[in-house]
Amino acid sequence: MHIKLRLTVMNFLQFAVWGSYLTCIGNYLGAAGLGDHIAWFYSIQGVVSIFMPAILGIIADKYIPAEKLLGLSHALAGLFMLWAWFYGYSHPEGLSFAPFFTLYTLSVAFYMPTIALSNTVAFSILTRNGYDTIKDFPPIRVWGTVGFIAAMWFVNFAYITPGGWLGFSADAPDRFQYTAMQLLVCGILGLLLAFYCMTLPNCPVSKTVGKRSLSELFGLNAFALFKQRKMALFFIFSMLLGVSLQITNGFATPFITSFKGNPEFAMTVGANNATALTSLSQISEALCILLIPFFLKRFGIKRVMLIAMLAWVLRFGFFGIGNPGGGLWMFVLSMLVYGVAFDFFNVSGALFVEKETDSSIQGAAQGLFMLMTNGIGATVGTLAAGAVVNHFCKWTEVMTPEGPASFLLGDWQATWLIFAAYALLVAVVFAVVFKYKHVPEAIGTVKH
Repeated sequence: MHIKLRLTVMNFLQFAVWGSYLTCIGNYLGAAGLGDHIAWFYSIQGVVSIFMPAILGIIADKYIPAEKLLGLSHALAGLFMLWAWFYGYSHPEGLSFAPFFTLYTLSVAFYMPTIALSNTVAFSILTRNGYDTIKDFPPIRVWGTVGFIAAMWFVNFAYITPGGWLGFSADAPDRFQYTAMQLLVCGILGLLLAFYCMTLPNCPVSKTVGKRSLSELFGLNAFALFKQRKMALFFIFSMLLGVSLQITNGFATPFITSFKGNPEFAMTVGANNATALTSLSQISEALCILLIPFFLKRFGIKRVMLIAMLAWVLRFGFFGIGNPGGGLWMFVLSMLVYGVAFDFFNVSGALFVEKETDSSIQGAAQGLFMLMTNGIGATVGTLAAGAVVNHFCKWTEVMTPEGPASFLLGDWQATWLIFAAYALLVAVVFAVVFKYKHVPEAIGTVKH
């Protein structure tokens, strides 16, 4: 199989695993009695991202080929997610926080490092085969977003019929997006990807000659990047922008679904298909990835990241003033700008790190980027967002045509506008503080 095609399949499955539950587990938690703990389930992804990506990146740099480590991580993540599904399936009356949260945490602890590891594998294989990562990686990475979308659509519409068969519906109350079945889908996809990773071309570890320092031995020399003002500011603002990353992942679907608790919007297509509606964000993401080479070459990393920050302002703002009825178009606009908000920061940032760091610490440097964004930034952001949401909104039981159901009701407008104001403040400070000389000729060169 052609190298690019093999990496395309890897990226498709990589994000299909995540897409099967990331945006809809909040709905399941609310239905299972753990709605007040949504922020903890999303923040734990950030907590494990503080140390797991860096540790596994170091291991990939020094000891175990990255593709093998990627497969092992997916195998463990998949097995723990299947265990979490079985626990949820065995307790239809409601979940106990401690055991379910423990299984979920173990799964994401091994999944989160794979985001950086998959980048490391792709960059290594492309570079070793003479490809230009700036030009050739985005068209491969876009299929990861396609995989994410495919998984979202599947869990949004899929359900088990009374006869025990797999069915698809736009209004069945027991669709996977509301049940533990989303975790089963995640676990199966994870194990499939684990086996596939073991077949990828070898990504050799770094062979250092001579005596190595303790920091080099453990890959801690990646933190020396903070000595460079440019890289230090880049990582700091990555952390500040990372605060925004998990907010809509954690609360967008409970927010949209909450309109089912309002008789005016209860029967709207948007309120009943929150996961499918939010998949428009990933469609936008898929398209925006293809624009990255042009924007990086034309505007440089500073302007591209600034565009991403302003897109986050619009992402939150449109949520604050929209609804799934006459204001559905504002929700759609929020989904469309998400592609710019996410890609122009996450994917461009990974490419920036790849170009600005030595190949001997690539894995550790990508892990450090993950630590600052999906680790510290996302953890602080999710917990803060949870506090804001819980202040303005409460889980309330409402009678629906299908029977009683709980929805997260309250002043969502104030909540989203607070998030928009934060993103705007970060953008203004970044525009003033971050200095970077853009050299268009340096973009698009192959790094050896």
